[in-house]
Amino acid sequence: MSDAGDFAALEAELGAIMAAVSPDRRAGLAVRMGRALRQAQARRIAEQKNPDGSPFAPRKPREGGRARRGAIRRRAQGGPMFRKLRLVQWLRNEAGTDEVAVGFAGAAGRIARIHQLGLRDRVSGEPGAPEVTYAARVLLGFRQADIDMLLGMAAAEIAR
Repeated sequence: MSDAGDFAALEAELGAIMAAVSPDRRAGLAVRMGRALRQAQARRIAEQKNPDGSPFAPRKPREGGRARRGAIRRRAQGGPMFRKLRLVQWLRNEAGTDEVAVGFAGAAGRIARIHQLGLRDRVSGEPGAPEVTYAARVLLGFRQADIDMLLGMAAAEIAR
């Protein structure tokens, strides 16, 4: 997530712009903004980048004999981290007349929080499973392009 100061400045600017718009138009704009923001976050997660443009920390390599078991299947599946987390099923947006929220639903929220903040968690739910400290990978956050997109959408709504 980005700095609280960046978010407060964005909220203040959008609030001042949107004060002149009727509640029905604000609700419609909030839905469009939420959808666009969710899509932008999903694209950034697919690119494997943090909001500041740095790449996600790479996965740790497996150790010992376990590296070989299932290697063919893993090689066939491959792909980037969080490829299912960014789907609409898990990455959701909610909008009201005065707010837009983008976040993860269900168990995906717990997984995303652990990676977002770089917390410690068990590798599996089995008793005695090892605990690992995950590298911080910022899944949800604002890039300057996202802020510009949202301000542009608000300005276009005013111009209508």
